[in-house]
Amino acid sequence: MGRLAIGRKLGMTRWYTEDGVSMPVTVLEVEKCVVTQIKTPEKDGYAAIQIGAGEKKPRRATFSQIGHDGAAGTGPKAVHREFRVDPSDLESYELGQEIGAELFETMAFVDVAATSKGKGFQGGMKRHNFRGQEASHGVERKHRSAGSIGGHATNLGTGPKIKKGKRMAGHMGDVRTTVRSLDVVSVDTDKGLVLVKGSVPGANKGFVEIREPSRLYGPKARKQAEKAG
Repeated sequence: MGRLAIGRKLGMTRWYTEDGVSMPVTVLEVEKCVVTQIKTPEKDGYAAIQIGAGEKKPRRATFSQIGHDGAAGTGPKAVHREFRVDPSDLESYELGQEIGAELFETMAFVDVAATSKGKGFQGGMKRHNFRGQEASHGVERKHRSAGSIGGHATNLGTGPKIKKGKRMAGHMGDVRTTVRSLDVVSVDTDKGLVLVKGSVPGANKGFVEIREPSRLYGPKARKQAEKAG
């Protein structure tokens, strides 16, 4: 059974190991998620689980949302996320099933996906870490400019338009980002908290997707097998 849940990023803090080493961790609150829909290959063409999390006032929800979540025996949820699963895992889920932080007690690593913080329109130096032009005498006031782009019109260096993928100024952030194989430092089932080592994309109080890691090799795979027992 793939371990899937929706959490809320509360912020970052410090965790001290038994050796007294300070470790930066992100606190994720895993509210009682509810399985609101089960999609099967026979009916929908693929196997997936839809999970809802967060409470939403009925007067702020549409009738379709109330009816959809009501079929799972729960009130309207603030967010819904769909997770692809193996068809053989569908038997492990049932409509209206609750998912909490205890799901990750035997996990050593997790993948976390969310929408990164939006930074607005940024120049090439901030967006792509360009070093800029020389800040010395004789240089025009273009120290933070990305430089000429005329020679990068196409793959051949000629043409009427800029080469696709050219790193330039533009909108930064506000994209779906996945951080893989984060260490699970601690799980508090009473408070519904999962502490993971390092940073997690998104702003505080934003929703994140927590999934079973898809890429574990070598030492990490052995560590996961030991913790799972």
